[in-house]
Amino acid sequence: MAYELKSARYLAADILRQAVKPGDTVVDATMGNGHDTLFLCGLVGEEGRVYAFDVQPQAVENTRQRLKEAGVEERALLFCLGHEHMAEKAQGPVAAVVFNLGWLPGGDHSVTTHWETTRQAVDSALALLEPLGVLVICAYPGHAEGDRERKALIEHLSALPPQGFNVLWHQFLNAGPGAPECFAVQKQR
Repeated sequence: MAYELKSARYLAADILRQAVKPGDTVVDATMGNGHDTLFLCGLVGEEGRVYAFDVQPQAVENTRQRLKEAGVEERALLFCLGHEHMAEKAQGPVAAVVFNLGWLPGGDHSVTTHWETTRQAVDSALALLEPLGVLVICAYPGHAEGDRERKALIEHLSALPPQGFNVLWHQFLNAGPGAPECFAVQKQR
């Protein structure tokens, strides 16, 4: 199979495939419709654990149904809570944390992630990571709050000490304004 540079989400999945192994513990900080939660359940296998968070009950229900249909619901703990609460619920250390910022696809676009709680969640995620664990964030700057989060992420992640973290920022230069971007952070040994 040929390798394709498809999108920010595709790059995020590729990083997660390389970083997560069966038996790992991981976090889906923004479960949405459950696509990433299901993907992570496949990566961690029967012995692993996925902690997943979303503030919208519909997102939790959509995810629960998706996992049930795939027969992997026992691998995940779903919380109808904001991602800023992950440190209260997730048992670390974790191999990976994934965020898809913005709104619930197909849902109410007035309900979005916000930098104030995203920052708390990002800091919690960094603290939960095991050595060589990864934090992957897909940011969607095509709306006002998304652009604000993207700018704040750049500033916040740029300030991480290089002795503790490697930080990468993937952008598709020819995709036009507002195209999704991928941030990847790996904790040093």
